[in-house]
Amino acid sequence: MAGHGADEHPHGADRLCETGDRVYSRAVRRGRLPRREAERVPCLMELALLHPDPDDMDWLVPTSPQEVMTRLLRGMYDEVRASQRRVGSAVAAFEWYAGLGRQVPAGGSSEGPAIRVLDGLARIQAAMDEATQACTTEVLTVQPGGIRREAELSEGLHRAMALRGRGVRMRDLYTHVARHGHGLLNYLELMGDAVEARTLDEVIERLILFDRTVAFIPANSERTMALELRHPALVEYLGTVFERLWRLAIPLTAPLPDTGIEGISHREQSIAALLAEGHQDAVIAERLGISVRTCRAHIARLSETLGAASRTQLGVRIAQAGLDKPRGPEVTLSGRESRTAR
Repeated sequence: MAGHGADEHPHGADRLCETGDRVYSRAVRRGRLPRREAERVPCLMELALLHPDPDDMDWLVPTSPQEVMTRLLRGMYDEVRASQRRVGSAVAAFEWYAGLGRQVPAGGSSEGPAIRVLDGLARIQAAMDEATQACTTEVLTVQPGGIRREAELSEGLHRAMALRGRGVRMRDLYTHVARHGHGLLNYLELMGDAVEARTLDEVIERLILFDRTVAFIPANSERTMALELRHPALVEYLGTVFERLWRLAIPLTAPLPDTGIEGISHREQSIAALLAEGHQDAVIAERLGISVRTCRAHIARLSETLGAASRTQLGVRIAQAGLDKPRGPEVTLSGRESRTAR
């Protein structure tokens, strides 16, 4: 019976496989059974539920059910004792760490580490909820990825409403594509004057900054991990990045500037500039927050408008039309920056 056993029957005596149950039951009823009948269930021998008959090695006799039950109860008792020991060790460790926490010197930080890795959506949400509860002044966010899904907006709505209720001001940066999302418009309508929104051709990766004291950024491409940043220099740097992007951005209620070239939209102008830089379609789509299919449709319209028969010729025509460099926003705000109307 070599080569059989645990790999084919990964179970214990407390949960026999169907064949093992049938063969063992037969052995108990008959008192013994031929060895060949147990060849399909080597688990019975390995679990000591069957053993050779000392009077005839071609036959197997069963271990009595009472002995099997005693063995199972003994195993359960040992597991409970082991669990109790682990619980005791965990409690002792908790008390030891708690004691260390009380010994932190007066100059130590009470806010925890300057950089903390949050692994898993549950930990990220818990940390965000904690930061929301502590926030008293402002929240700055950068939201890449184009049109926001309804689920994303709904997930953060409870935090936004809590902040609004406390008079916290919020400023959000999106890509221009987000202007076409009805969910975002509904969200802004619901939030009223508590939120200002502006858009850019491109934005940086997701950023959420509370009171200029704690920031959250993604730690992997799937956004299932995040970094919680409390180091003053890092937080100040991210705040400065946000403010510079904010000054370049266009208020959501203001129209996008005209390209000055008939038949070419603002988005196609942005695509043209990125094509001139040598980026592939997929990269351009990701940076602008649109699908690759949509991006290629815009490129086709660009080619048709500029009379280009190939990608190489399109690059030349883009340069000739002066579309090879992104243009700055033509909207200027005088005096106090206007808030997004709802």
